[in-house]
Amino acid sequence: MNQLLREVDERAQLAGTNKFELLVFRLGTDPKINSRELFGINVFKVREALVMPKITPMPGAPEHVMGVANIRGQIIPVINLPEVVGCKTDGLNILLVTEYERSVQGFAVEDVEEIVRLEWSRVLSAESASVGGLVTSLARLDEDEETARLALVLDVEHILRQVLPSRFKAGDELVQQHAIEIPKGAVILYADDSGVARNQIEKTLKSLGLAYIGTKTGKEALERLKQLAQDAKTAGIPLRDKVALVLTDLEMPEMDGFTLTRHIKENETLRDVPVVIHSSLSGTANEAHARSVNADGYVAKFLPDDLARAITSVIHSH
Repeated sequence: MNQLLREVDERAQLAGTNKFELLVFRLGTDPKINSRELFGINVFKVREALVMPKITPMPGAPEHVMGVANIRGQIIPVINLPEVVGCKTDGLNILLVTEYERSVQGFAVEDVEEIVRLEWSRVLSAESASVGGLVTSLARLDEDEETARLALVLDVEHILRQVLPSRFKAGDELVQQHAIEIPKGAVILYADDSGVARNQIEKTLKSLGLAYIGTKTGKEALERLKQLAQDAKTAGIPLRDKVALVLTDLEMPEMDGFTLTRHIKENETLRDVPVVIHSSLSGTANEAHARSVNADGYVAKFLPDDLARAITSVIHSH
């Protein structure tokens, strides 16, 4: 199992190519439709996949938390993922150890199928398909659109806030004062496909007194930025008077954040707008790739004060 993930650092080379690798797994049968669906999460978020270790039950644990496991000396909570999504499983055989928003936890799943390399263009937003809040997007695993298998890409940030609210909601409020000034009439343009993340971002920007425009994919953000650039040209004003900063997630359907950033920085009309990458994919590899596509800042999700400091630093340095 770990052989599948041994070369995860090399997969960082996919950054900026609008490609990623999806870990595909099974959770059991959905009793509503009597179907065994495929689910997926980005390999970057998986530290390792293990045969299910010993789980120690914890009295008073939140619903869907099986207990804790000792993984290489680190005690982590273990979440019963089939229960969360409403699947009936024949057994929890694999533990996916993941890192999100600076926190490590395990997801118990029925079985791991494969790792599939995909272009983000083969990943479609789930919101338009009315799939539900636990799924952020749908990935076509095969080339043929008509016969391709679909994997439901889970909104793990949403799940973690639902299952472990004390761990993931404690830092949702600004603690410090931040003075950020942008031109009157200008906005922060942000892109994030997670509904939970969009709510967090908007709450923080409102608290900072900053106007914003929200988009759900890198492609949508780029199209909106080009339209704002055209509006600025028509009005005879600099684009920075329209858009003070672009804030982008990394994992998004159609176009990822690295690719969005590269398109902005390679475009003579758009390149002066600063870009801050905002992602739950923390780590030095991603920060290095952010620099390689000329991003102006990188901040790991989600602490409002860290986000505010990153925005302040980048705006004040431009």
